Amino acid sequence: MMIHQFKALMARETNGVFNANVEQISMTEIPKNEVLIKVAYSSVNFKDALSASGNKGVTRKFPHIPGIDAAGQVVSSTSGCFTKGDNVIVTGYDLGMNTWGGFGEFVSVPANWVIKLPDGLSLFEAMCFGTAGLTAGLSVYNLIHSGIEKEQGTIVVSGATGGVGSISIAILSKLGYEVVAISGKEEYQFINQILGASSIISRKEFIETYDQKAMSKADYSGGIDTVGGSILSGILKSLKYNGAVTTCGNVASAEISTSIFPFILRGVKLIGIDSVEQPLEFKEEIWNLLAHEWKPTYLKEIVKEISIEELPDVLTTILEGNAKGRFVLNHSF
Repeated sequence: MMIHQFKALMARETNGVFNANVEQISMTEIPKNEVLIKVAYSSVNFKDALSASGNKGVTRKFPHIPGIDAAGQVVSSTSGCFTKGDNVIVTGYDLGMNTWGGFGEFVSVPANWVIKLPDGLSLFEAMCFGTAGLTAGLSVYNLIHSGIEKEQGTIVVSGATGGVGSISIAILSKLGYEVVAISGKEEYQFINQILGASSIISRKEFIETYDQKAMSKADYSGGIDTVGGSILSGILKSLKYNGAVTTCGNVASAEISTSIFPFILRGVKLIGIDSVEQPLEFKEEIWNLLAHEWKPTYLKEIVKEISIEELPDVLTTILEGNAKGRFVLNHSF
């Protein structure tokens, strides 16, 4: 059956005011690329909330369909790499930023953005991870390859109820690491029982304990930071000798306050994480780890499935910093 229209969340600008509403979009409006995909699921991210609210640092031109993640089936392809019916994932690159994204029922993208769904992972599970899960996977990968082993001590993770933080804790716990979660929310059951953190420290207590001097007591072997600012400064000052911390976000601040001392006295490493422009082969390696030995025991409990009609309210919740865990858009709801 020929499909003439599809449903999407369209962000529009009218006299400087941005609104995002569910609309019916003509298939003829989709820009032509190598691979056309019918989207089954899309994860919901902070960057999507920025795009939908008109942030020109994320999306330059409107009207626009956000959604930096998509998982679904290939409808057609001019690339020899994919055939009709292939289950695939698209994350990162320009999807959902200036290329129409996963908040529409169809996306059309270049072939070199697309990964075949790994064995051991469903389309739904892929979007339980999404870009946040891929970023978490990259963070864990870099900690492990910096020599941080579970016998060396505790890992501290910030933004514990957010997308990257929650999945990072769940992966580390699955691998046998002891994790201390930094959170401003009193979500003890979620953080301890579902994610698997051994303990929780509040943001305020962490900053007061570790970010008041040039160096603090060395309590952690490694860290995964998702927020920046004083939290990242405190993690750097609290790491043991040869410790490492990854950083991937700046929701608290893009600035950090530290001296050279953690680096020259304890050999601390600060590792930047980017999930957008990673080579496709490296993304495939991380996705295969997520599909198998790194898949959290309670992955589905970390997420909530939503319909496209619920999406505007969820984006507002994320933008206001009130989200817990992950949201997955199910286009069949």
